[in-house]
Amino acid sequence: MTDGIFAGLRVIDCASWIAGPAAATILSDFGAEVIKIEPPGAGDPWRASPPVPGKTVDYWWQLTARNKRSLAIDLKHPEGLAVLHRLLGTTDVFITNFPLPVRARLKIAAADLLAINPRLVYGSMTAYGETGEEADRTGFDATAYWARSGLMDMVTATAETEPARSMPGMGDHPTGTALYAAIVTALYRREKTGLGGVAQTSLLQNGLWANGCFVQTRLFGEHVVHRPPRTEAPSALANHYRCRDGRWFLMALHNEARQLASFLKAIEAEHLAQDPRFATAPERRANARALTAILDDIFARRDLAEWRPILEKAGVTFGAVFSVNEAADDRQAREIGALVPFADGAGLTVSSPFDLDGATKVAARRAPAVGQHSEPVLHDAGYTADEIARLKALGVLQS
Repeated sequence: MTDGIFAGLRVIDCASWIAGPAAATILSDFGAEVIKIEPPGAGDPWRASPPVPGKTVDYWWQLTARNKRSLAIDLKHPEGLAVLHRLLGTTDVFITNFPLPVRARLKIAAADLLAINPRLVYGSMTAYGETGEEADRTGFDATAYWARSGLMDMVTATAETEPARSMPGMGDHPTGTALYAAIVTALYRREKTGLGGVAQTSLLQNGLWANGCFVQTRLFGEHVVHRPPRTEAPSALANHYRCRDGRWFLMALHNEARQLASFLKAIEAEHLAQDPRFATAPERRANARALTAILDDIFARRDLAEWRPILEKAGVTFGAVFSVNEAADDRQAREIGALVPFADGAGLTVSSPFDLDGATKVAARRAPAVGQHSEPVLHDAGYTADEIARLKALGVLQS
């Protein structure tokens, strides 16, 4: 038994890939016991996605499956489904992102499981939602969150350039956080009513939420045009610039009335305040292209390391464009607990993206091997050694 806000809460993670399992990972960070159900053999297909060509180390699996106990059972077999049904009697949360037709075939749809345990919170993740003509469609975050929502189109450099590919899990992890929120909301309702129910979200919903500013603009009837390239940005003071060493940074100077004078002084360009093209905010926007070109020339004169203290002293809000390698070495990320060490092995992992005062997250544990905890999980559920041996002989259970 672990300590934490959710100590004593039992979660069954009967999902695959990222978005559904990520919600269970967050619950585990705060003390929930998470049983990861996988098919015997290769297990969750996410295990077989090595991020580095030529290497088989399951880096990504360590992130999404940390803290969990692996139970490898065949849900297609009646005996395997019976194991799940038995576990449901003491389960608080069941999470799946299997396509709706697959859930129906396996008899693990919400109606099937809530009939067994009405207090169960059924966490449901889909690509396109659970109603409408596309409810049964399969999808990944790249297709349903990134491409379908308009995000993929809006972040391209120009309307003519190729669409930008998303990064693995870029939509899955925030969508998993949304599913976590839905589950916790359902648990709060259960405290009031005594009943569980379905807590659902979808990749499409979350993609639209992430692109909400532009989507909301369209919902009011406006035609949303493609964002202009940086050289034609509407504000030169909220743009990104390249330094002498080739490093980029993004500047967001939105309070021009308060910040402009100190900014121009810091970059030794106070004369620009007297230029009629840039004297007022409307003029600066009307002449943003010219101001961008001037700032391009100025920032190209020094390295990023030189500009950092200058901009910080001037109170300018900015951020260097980090590579992933730099982000993983970010001291500030470690200071705030965004990157934490594994308790049972070398290395760090990315922690869930929020904290509560007075609550300590459980120490991160390495992700399990396929079926690593099959026997202890069934033993805890009251199975005898003979029953476990029988299930293994039938090929239903892997340990």
